[in-house]
Amino acid sequence: MARKIGILGAGTWGIALARMLAVNGSDVLVWSAIPKEVEDLARTRVHPNLPGMVLPESLRFTKEIAEVCSGQDILVFAVPSVFVRSTAAKARPYIRYGQLIVDVAKGIEPETLFTMTEVLADELGKEDGPRGIRLVALSGPTHAEEVALDLPTTIVSASPDAEAAAIIQEAFTNQCMRVYTNPDIKGVELSGALKNVIALGVGISTGLGYGDNARAALITRGIAEIARLGVAMGCNVHTFAGLAGIGDLIVTATSQHSRNNRAGQLIGKGRTPSQAVQEVGMVVEGMNALPAALELARRYRVDMPIVQTVNAVVNQGMSAADAVDTLMNRDPKDELPG
Repeated sequence: MARKIGILGAGTWGIALARMLAVNGSDVLVWSAIPKEVEDLARTRVHPNLPGMVLPESLRFTKEIAEVCSGQDILVFAVPSVFVRSTAAKARPYIRYGQLIVDVAKGIEPETLFTMTEVLADELGKEDGPRGIRLVALSGPTHAEEVALDLPTTIVSASPDAEAAAIIQEAFTNQCMRVYTNPDIKGVELSGALKNVIALGVGISTGLGYGDNARAALITRGIAEIARLGVAMGCNVHTFAGLAGIGDLIVTATSQHSRNNRAGQLIGKGRTPSQAVQEVGMVVEGMNALPAALELARRYRVDMPIVQTVNAVVNQGMSAADAVDTLMNRDPKDELPG
């Protein structure tokens, strides 16, 4: 079934999804807050950070946020997490009652500790906003670079609104992307935000020259930290063993496409965090997620030593080598909770 889909955000993930949906036969319109970005994409039909991908002529672009929000079956928020609230505020006057909205950004707002769909609900629910909006989080092990080339991918459509999750499942499924549903939207979004922090830690370990054993240990103990926090917050423990949990963490912590992994490796090799971000050249969401991750750990009284140690390196000047020593010399623990 062809659908009208508006996408807010023209970064790699937004454009990879836009291309996929257009190829699937949907009528897709993309908006960016940066006019030159819109002009370049419309003219060249390629994205500078997605080599090998050509955009179909059917994919349309606009500089007007009113246009992208009007008359769509589905709206996709694909801006970086730090811009979700400000973009929602701009879009609010133009979003219709009952609009189905998908968020594909991964993060937690530091000031409120809201997930991205909670940010959308809060901002769009203000006095002049639309009522009855339906929110879905789309998350999983999905690097844009692979989706752009039609490589096999799996993802999770998460919402307590089962019908909304199923609509998104149907709209985004094709022979290259398999979509599962999950009602635990909080667990899915928490996983998507915090796996970036763990991936930074894995990258730091790799940059220091440590091997597969350390990488596997950090991934495994990292998902244990995320799951501990998630369960304390009322999430379903099985979510963290799924695609949006351990699946997304594995790909983010091991892939050449991962910005968080690359930034961590640069820090491990001696760059400062700010130098690493500059060299990566794109948003490193794991650094943005650190303040909220620490506050959630404190608020729910959950021990998250990897998150705390990554923060010590990124924000407190601890050396990468000292960070590994700190983790390795912690008091002995039992692996199983309780």
